[in-house]
Amino acid sequence: MKIRKITALAASLTMLAGFASCSSKSVGKIEGADGPAEKTTAAEVTTAPVTTTTGKAETTTVPQSAGAKGNIYDAKGHLLVSTSEDGKRRVFADEYAVSFANILTTMSEGYDTAFEDILTKTSPSGSPQAIKLTLDGDVQNQIYSYMESNNIVGAAVVLRTDGSIMAQVSYPSYDPNAVADQKYDEDLAWGDVGNKAFSNYEPGSCFKIMSEVISDKHGVYSLHDDGTWDFGNDHPIVNWDHETNKSSYPMERSLSSAFINSSNIFFAKAFDNIGEDAVLSDLKTIFHFGADDSDDIKCDFGVLSNNIEIEDVDDLRRSAFGQSKVLTCPIFLTALGREAVFGDMVTPFVLKDIVDSSDPNTKIGDGSKAYDVIASIPPECRDNLLNGMRGVGSDIGVYVAGNYSFYAKTGTAEGWRGDYLYITGCAKNNSDNGSQTYENYDNYGETGSYVVVMEIQNPADHGFEFASQSAGLYNGIMNIVAGK
Repeated sequence: MKIRKITALAASLTMLAGFASCSSKSVGKIEGADGPAEKTTAAEVTTAPVTTTTGKAETTTVPQSAGAKGNIYDAKGHLLVSTSEDGKRRVFADEYAVSFANILTTMSEGYDTAFEDILTKTSPSGSPQAIKLTLDGDVQNQIYSYMESNNIVGAAVVLRTDGSIMAQVSYPSYDPNAVADQKYDEDLAWGDVGNKAFSNYEPGSCFKIMSEVISDKHGVYSLHDDGTWDFGNDHPIVNWDHETNKSSYPMERSLSSAFINSSNIFFAKAFDNIGEDAVLSDLKTIFHFGADDSDDIKCDFGVLSNNIEIEDVDDLRRSAFGQSKVLTCPIFLTALGREAVFGDMVTPFVLKDIVDSSDPNTKIGDGSKAYDVIASIPPECRDNLLNGMRGVGSDIGVYVAGNYSFYAKTGTAEGWRGDYLYITGCAKNNSDNGSQTYENYDNYGETGSYVVVMEIQNPADHGFEFASQSAGLYNGIMNIVAGK
């Protein structure tokens, strides 16, 4: 299996363009980092938003001759990708083509590339091996259509409790069947229609999920908060409500209040008190988060490479609320949300089974390991975090069905590309103990939970300044996932 590691965008105009991003050969190389990437020309690619259908398709099988590349199916056995009769082109099922294009195709360095070693082997029947993904094509379509109709430029990722990805949507996408040359194309991988779910950016206050645990671990439960913290470098740290809530400052701020009300100053001071070495060590050991290769999370579809660099005390302070030189992606945030609610981080995966291309129900090999635990929150630090995330979930007004409890953290990130908004949330099924196994996901909703991360890259188009204002849009995605 080929493992991809994608080069990240810079965190600011003055930062180098070679930061590692979410995702082993180097893909999406940036000029000046590893040199220019090989680029092919995509002829007349349809990049405008395309409305997808949401009706369920029948399970489809496409027999293929030995030597052809195998099919790709979704979790229900719906055909997503096959090879043309002449064996020269990959054909994308019309119903799912657009919503899956930027995570699936070779042009975008997607799963068709990541699993090429499996797809080019021959099965016992003589047909090429195929793969069945954990993604649900119908849910993928519904979320894509929802994002299109609401002009949500960004990403939405849904993770099940066992670590399987149910949906990974990046809007806008493109029509892969309109691409004349199906080789890797840098514009399709990293342009406006690239995979935003797998691209690194500052996470903003969603990082405070980690900051809260680290503060709790080191006994930082109360700090003075003036609403602004000016330490003489012309860039004071401010809280989001330092102007609108002046009457509340100064105050003695509790850890719980700091998390629920998202105080930048509390966590900046907490990291200042705890110190760089302890902060970096805790991020590494508790959350598998760091800048070294050893901190990378090796998923079946690629490598999640987060970034944190602390060159001075200002970096240390600002990293506490997900700014400065901190980078991560929506897929990692789902893994982080899963750890926050259940206590353990598990490796995200998309490979459900290896199957025969002539029949997606004929399993010929195992997929990736479920519940692959790679990090854990100390048991004594879990309740405070859960209570804080329950408080945030209640405050932003996201509602889930009665058999679920909702936990969340919002994040407003300021970066060189503008503001991005995040909500990391979990609809925890009250019957989910975090260890159920699933032969398939047909009845997953009866006992399973959903971690949902929404990233909005165009908040100004919606009149949003803060992530909490996007809760209504987030609720729509959650209803698609857990509202049935």
